Amino acid sequence: MSEQDPTSESRPEPPEDSATQLNPELETQPAIETEEEATPAPEPVAQAKYESDAAILAASRKRTRRSFAVAAMSAAAGYGVYRWVEGGPILGKQPLVLRRTIQAEAALSRAIFNERALAPTYPLSRAEKPRTNGYIGLDNELALESWRLQLVGVRNEKSYSQYVPDVTAWNYQYSDAKAPKLREVRAGAFPRGTAEAGLSASTLRPGTPGLLLTLADVVRFSRHELVTEFKCIEGWSQIIHWAGVRMADFLEAYPPAPNPDGTEPRYVYMETPNGDYYVGYDLHVCRHPQTLLVTEMGGEALTQVHGAPLRLHAPTKYGYKQIKRIGVIAYSNLKPDDYWTKLGYDWYAGL
Repeated sequence: MSEQDPTSESRPEPPEDSATQLNPELETQPAIETEEEATPAPEPVAQAKYESDAAILAASRKRTRRSFAVAAMSAAAGYGVYRWVEGGPILGKQPLVLRRTIQAEAALSRAIFNERALAPTYPLSRAEKPRTNGYIGLDNELALESWRLQLVGVRNEKSYSQYVPDVTAWNYQYSDAKAPKLREVRAGAFPRGTAEAGLSASTLRPGTPGLLLTLADVVRFSRHELVTEFKCIEGWSQIIHWAGVRMADFLEAYPPAPNPDGTEPRYVYMETPNGDYYVGYDLHVCRHPQTLLVTEMGGEALTQVHGAPLRLHAPTKYGYKQIKRIGVIAYSNLKPDDYWTKLGYDWYAGL
């Protein structure tokens, strides 16, 4: 036997699971995974939804910031406009910008609705008992026998038997007894223009010539009746039975004096005897076929609280234009003062 090197002897290869056989615990322990292998890859649909939601959220945040910025700038601009309007000139207790807006709306209303259109009329059976409302200019009970209508600006006024060189010299008499529901004032004191709007800028000046008409001078024309709706700007309305004479007939009998160029004056001014309440009209409104100088309401003679002995009914206008207890009618080229316009209301007052 030949001598051999012991290191060169062949030895058997260990089996593949020899590590397991040497350490059996390795067989029960799970393989260690990396973090990337532990989180399963998202499905394609879920990934797309996640990306879409993220994009929407980002856009929403951007738009929210933009909206807040726009809202802040709008609020600042609105406040600036408010301060500009409030700090501007005032006309008729309103900022001039608002007054001009009201006047523009009035012009548009006139163009669309036409003041010459007739107001609806109703059967007498629908007429209601007249409601009492508004006592400006009616503070004291007038002695009706002392009433005169001061008419100024009539054509050829000196040709009338009722002409006087100063209509303002006429003195109205008031009773010591007050009509029911009329406001109490200091007895014997009848200052003019004591109501909220103050004295009218259009009131007659001492020494104004004109006509002094009695009630008989007014009611000598044909009697007309109307059943129309009286509308108050306070939000209520009533169907009322009115009677009196058409103001168109009155204007024909006592026409306004023409201007130097032959045209008629544009306006008519009316005022209570004490000058507390006053209203201005366009001449064509007074010529409207339904405008009445009223002496009766609800089938009875006017009472003091409804403006005895003479009031106006213009069914195309709100109630504050329908003056009670008329003491003055004057034709004018200048736009007359108007009680409620001075307190912020519309001069037009059309329905």
